Amino acid sequence: MIFTLSNVIPLTSQSNKENNSFESKSDITPFDIKYIDKISNDKDIILKKSFIDKVIDFVAGEDIKSLIKPVNLIALDTDNIIVVDQGVQNPVLIDKENGVFKIIRNHNIIYPSLVGICSGKHGKIYFTDSKNNKIYVVNKIGDNPVELNDSLELKQPTGIAYSVSNDELWISETGNHRLLVLDSDGKLKKIIGQRGVAPGEFNFPTYIWIDSDSSVYIVDALNFRIQILSFGGEVISIFGEEGNATGYIASPKGIATDSYGHIFLVDGIFNTIQVFDRKGNFLYYFGSQGKGDGQFWLPSGIYIDKYDRIYVADSYNSRIQIFQLLKSE
Repeated sequence: MIFTLSNVIPLTSQSNKENNSFESKSDITPFDIKYIDKISNDKDIILKKSFIDKVIDFVAGEDIKSLIKPVNLIALDTDNIIVVDQGVQNPVLIDKENGVFKIIRNHNIIYPSLVGICSGKHGKIYFTDSKNNKIYVVNKIGDNPVELNDSLELKQPTGIAYSVSNDELWISETGNHRLLVLDSDGKLKKIIGQRGVAPGEFNFPTYIWIDSDSSVYIVDALNFRIQILSFGGEVISIFGEEGNATGYIASPKGIATDSYGHIFLVDGIFNTIQVFDRKGNFLYYFGSQGKGDGQFWLPSGIYIDKYDRIYVADSYNSRIQIFQLLKSE
């Protein structure tokens, strides 16, 4: 299923419900978004079971494992996804190839408000909990999560991203309206910003993305803008303005970039993903409110892999949706 992209329709307008697409109003967008798949429970990924295995599951009463409120995710590769789920209150490993739908659990820790997740070097996975005021690390898949640097005093950490070039973790410390830069062991290296509206200042910063060139994209949520920083912390550019039509921002959530340098921003209230260039020019959007393929209900996190496969945490539809960005012929 290919979704027609839109770039001038007000976000309050309705999509074509029969074909689940928007009428295109421009020829300037040389991209298509192809719907690939959705994952809401282990039944969506178990494809290798024989008929007799399915009969045994039916008779025995198989325990169904489902996503409840997925808020963010990363894709380790096209078959392995890790989701932070506020309903499950744990990270969840989804192994599509082997039919694994597994909670990554530490029985000594409860995670009441999971938000951010990223991968680091040597297979490490980092995630945040804004209510526990902690960052956690899974040193390798199969290990229990443990706290990263228990001497850190944090106030509502949310977004987290890893910089390959500097071997650093960037954290949005939302409650203190600033960014923290840590080494990969959690030692504080730098503090960036304070509360305000000037460049390099923030008002409840949340999600973070670091691209392949080490540029850092910050969702400056209640300033209704995106700030792009260099890996050294200098402001490169800023764009965004509060509003209720395409190109404006209402409830910014996850952010990611594709291989063309375009910026994908999830807006929870609009139930869409809006796409901008690095200068902040609005290009197009896709999605609408609903439960169908390519529709969303209060989406939050987004991840784009090196193949331009797009993963969206469709939070209140209790699922992950997967799309492919295609260059039009």
